[in-house]
Amino acid sequence: MDGAIHKAAGPELLIECRSLKGCRTGEAKITKGYNLPAKHIIHTVGPVWYGGIRNERDLLEACYTNSLSLASSFQLKTIAFPNISTGVYGFPKREAAVIATNAVMSWMFNHKEFEKLYFAIFDDENYTIYYEILQD
Repeated sequence: MDGAIHKAAGPELLIECRSLKGCRTGEAKITKGYNLPAKHIIHTVGPVWYGGIRNERDLLEACYTNSLSLASSFQLKTIAFPNISTGVYGFPKREAAVIATNAVMSWMFNHKEFEKLYFAIFDDENYTIYYEILQD
């Protein structure tokens, strides 16, 4: 996902990202959107899955809540989340989806400023998982 965003946004994004001096797992930082239709990009680093022995669940939840808090502080009205950590980082998809939806719904319960929130899902397996979770 990161590579696709950088490619679409253009080289200016990489220059700005370098000025941020990295991002720790679970943190969130913001940049301009450059050539993307989005005005901003919120960057977060999800945890690598080690079987749940390295605080991965809490770190994944922090990715969502810190991103939402940052978006709120910039008065953004729309936010979209990919499936954080479920690709090469190996986080189990269903567990990650439960963490994502619970974190976002809990945060949104106490904060009403967003007009739209999306889960940007790129494969049938994740679509089915999110559909089932959100139907409950």
